[in-house]
Amino acid sequence: MTQNYSPKTMTPIRSVCVYCGSGPGANHSFVDAASAFGRILADNGVRLVYGGGSIGLMGAVATSVLDHGGKVTGIIPEFLKTRELALTRVQDLIVTRNMHERKQAMFEQADAFVALPGGLGTLEELVEQLTWAQLGQHAKPILLANIDGFWEPLLKLVQHMRELAFIREGLTVDILTANTVEDILPKLRVAIATAPEALLLMKAGTAARM
Repeated sequence: MTQNYSPKTMTPIRSVCVYCGSGPGANHSFVDAASAFGRILADNGVRLVYGGGSIGLMGAVATSVLDHGGKVTGIIPEFLKTRELALTRVQDLIVTRNMHERKQAMFEQADAFVALPGGLGTLEELVEQLTWAQLGQHAKPILLANIDGFWEPLLKLVQHMRELAFIREGLTVDILTANTVEDILPKLRVAIATAPEALLLMKAGTAARM
């Protein structure tokens, strides 16, 4: 069941950046989860920021937001407009010169980040945000949508790094997880309510300096 959250009781999240695959994956639960999360975003008035494509999980989450009356900002590099079939239905389509500009724009447009299942591109975008957070450059919440345990190998790797002291005390980063899409927004709202305000309201251009 979709839940609505009052901004009077919890810090409002205006936009969420979703990293996810440009393919559907082999497990149909991933597409179902992407579509369900899109509806949750629309029902709660949270704008989707995503990679701009119309295929795979990217297309599923964005199409669901739009079909349920929500707002979408798609951000896609020029060279991927044809390969990932840019979704022209979105209210705001930003075409960048390269991948770095895309990631910078996604960072600056979003209040929080969610990683649905995906491939190397999804992993790279996610890890960059985790690295920036680890280095104290932002405190925007980062959550893994652990649908059918998809992110368990990564979580185990991070724990392995901690045990071997490559992630040392003082360099830890809070990685949120949710096993169902219904749990995502409540966890993000709690996290953003306790984050340092100065790191949530970073000025435009901050990402370009990292």
